[in-house]
Amino acid sequence: MRFFFTKTDRILKRSDFLRLQQTGTKIQNNLFIASCAPGRFNRSRLGITVTKKVGNAPVRNRIKRMSREFFRLNRHKLKGSWDVVIIAKKEAGDLTSDQALSSLQNVFDRIPRNLGN
Repeated sequence: MRFFFTKTDRILKRSDFLRLQQTGTKIQNNLFIASCAPGRFNRSRLGITVTKKVGNAPVRNRIKRMSREFFRLNRHKLKGSWDVVIIAKKEAGDLTSDQALSSLQNVFDRIPRNLGN
């Protein structure tokens, strides 16, 4: 199995972020919020939002890298085609990699169960 994360796997348009915010199902834990909706394309896509409240630029970039890597390695576990936006909460800035990955695992495990696929 090949694990790529190309530009077509990303949610880049503001309109897509807003659509997911308004119509998507929200799943959250103490570190991340995921807004999910069935995808309009034949592949699952990921968008990431990390605000300045979380930390400075290196901290925000680290969280985004961990989120992309988790999605890249675990996308095949999502049933069907999903658009997912991950929003990092303020507490996510002080995490180790293991804590962040387990928290993301918790959120992603609940996506198919909550949306009925």
